[in-house]
Amino acid sequence: MFITYLDRISIGLVGKRIISEFKLSNEEFGWILSAFSLAYAIFEIPTGIMGDRIGQKKVLIRIVLWWSLFTALTGITTGLVTLIIVRFLFGMGEAGALPTMSGVISRWLPANELSRGLSASLIGQTAGAAVAPLIVVTIAASFGWRTTFFVNAFIGLIWVLICWRWFKNNPSEMKGITEDEKNYIEKNRSVTSHDLKISWKKILNNRSMLALVASFFTSQWAAYFFIGWLPVYLQQGRHFSENNMKLVTSLVFVPAIIICLAGGYIGDIIVKKKGLKFGRRAMAMSALGLNSILFLTEATTQNDIVLIASFLIGFGCVLTFGVSAFGVCIDVGGNHAGAVSGLMNCIGQIGAFFLAIVFGKIVDSTGSFNAPLFVISGLLLIGSLLWLLVDPTKKLIFDPKQKVTSELTPVNE
Repeated sequence: MFITYLDRISIGLVGKRIISEFKLSNEEFGWILSAFSLAYAIFEIPTGIMGDRIGQKKVLIRIVLWWSLFTALTGITTGLVTLIIVRFLFGMGEAGALPTMSGVISRWLPANELSRGLSASLIGQTAGAAVAPLIVVTIAASFGWRTTFFVNAFIGLIWVLICWRWFKNNPSEMKGITEDEKNYIEKNRSVTSHDLKISWKKILNNRSMLALVASFFTSQWAAYFFIGWLPVYLQQGRHFSENNMKLVTSLVFVPAIIICLAGGYIGDIIVKKKGLKFGRRAMAMSALGLNSILFLTEATTQNDIVLIASFLIGFGCVLTFGVSAFGVCIDVGGNHAGAVSGLMNCIGQIGAFFLAIVFGKIVDSTGSFNAPLFVISGLLLIGSLLWLLVDPTKKLIFDPKQKVTSELTPVNE
């Protein structure tokens, strides 16, 4: 997850340099960003299903090898067309990273630790986004923007070697874990040992699932503002210097690490005390509702301190919401958590696709970088209310042999 966001946010951090070198409009730069999101959306579900069927290890290695190649090729692009093609292929390769991550967590953690597991993995994203400005902008200033993509690709290849040698799909395959711990995880996790089939017709006719997917669609307008447009917004919309942009962009992601960890811990406590439905809803609605207010504040304030503070809290809300959303996918998906997460993230990436295009188009049409923030604020409010229809207690696949409750089988110390 760290490398995922280190790679993904780089294009935005050097966006002004790319726009200047290739003489692009904001709308054209938006098409470059949207090419990634479109490919990511198209291949999200197939990759999630693949992880469930053949194991997450093989899929993760394929994902990182592919995206490392096209990250490197980004550094040799020659203009708008080649950038769109390479970023589309990059998105195709990276698709499925989050659903596959969900599949790993569903196999490695008992049900009452899902929120903490998801928040821990999403912290990797945040750390990558926080470190990226310090690495990418510094390298770009010293060696040119193209060099940053070569460095990121090399980091991905190192990760592949580690995953190939060390990572296992299930606790039972990993050396150094006690039998008690293996039994504890496998008896209490969402995944079962039964090969249960999933019905896509049932998923698409499920009101709760449709509400979840629609809400996630709105959330990704905010998420991809931070990932794709924030550096450009700060430089062109708020007239920050490149150095100040680097510091602010890095700073925005740091508090999210603490907020996300706290959110995962609090989420598990609320679920234990108030039940799964209330726990997931409370965290998700609070995160989206607060972020809606924050985007409205960002669009109207002239105070840079208020603006930065709103961004600091806002990205924390993005991650906290992600914990609840992916948590529901694992809750209801069981063995098919990757496929269900893939569906949700597929529609979410369509939201990111529209944000990438619409943001630049609104800016070019109105001459204001704040105008698109009103749109994002309204969508987040709608997304928050949709959670009144989300019910994580209604599993998409019911296995009468599995009975997971908050009172889990204890592990011997």
